[in-house]
Amino acid sequence: MKIKKAEVTATVVRRDQYPPELSLDIVLAGRSNVGKSSLINRLINRRGLARTSSSPGKTRTLNFYGINDTWYFVDLPGYGYAKVSHAEQNNFKKMVDSYLTSGRRMMVWQIIDLRHPPSALDHQMSEYLKASGLPYLTVATKADKLSKNEIAKNKAMVKRELGLTEDELVVFSAQSGLNKEVLLARIETLIGEARLLSEKRITEGEGL
Repeated sequence: MKIKKAEVTATVVRRDQYPPELSLDIVLAGRSNVGKSSLINRLINRRGLARTSSSPGKTRTLNFYGINDTWYFVDLPGYGYAKVSHAEQNNFKKMVDSYLTSGRRMMVWQIIDLRHPPSALDHQMSEYLKASGLPYLTVATKADKLSKNEIAKNKAMVKRELGLTEDELVVFSAQSGLNKEVLLARIETLIGEARLLSEKRITEGEGL
């Protein structure tokens, strides 16, 4: 997949602010400062489109990035940022729950740090996604910080702890681009499936 166009489309906190649907939303969920913005920038080859920060808790809205006028990356607020008040954490949760249950066609990528065991909040998000019925993928980032042996060892640990199959986990590095094409191919497949479904609905509608 070639990325020819990428732009910040919308920054929202409510359903009535969502941009019009395209083929697909690729939703990024993960702890604060886990590397969601870096992943976006690497996949689209745009260093500064999604702003990165060394300060956790920077993303406090739903950020929609339109790609090729065909699909969105949607960056969710990072979960588990301790310096956010309890009331604000509840607001984030309501905002995210409202989006994830909105009925938009989406796939959720849970972003975790491959260097460390999944946190309690990572486990909670993984269980939430399994129960939700939404298609999901776990992407383990920062692989460039580990040796090949450490990558294999930690990948097996993540699969075991979160109960994932081989197909449900992709190891990634924003620094080196490891498995960038694998992730883009996943998106391309989903877009193709969405188009076929849309064409089927149109054909069935014409047959009424």
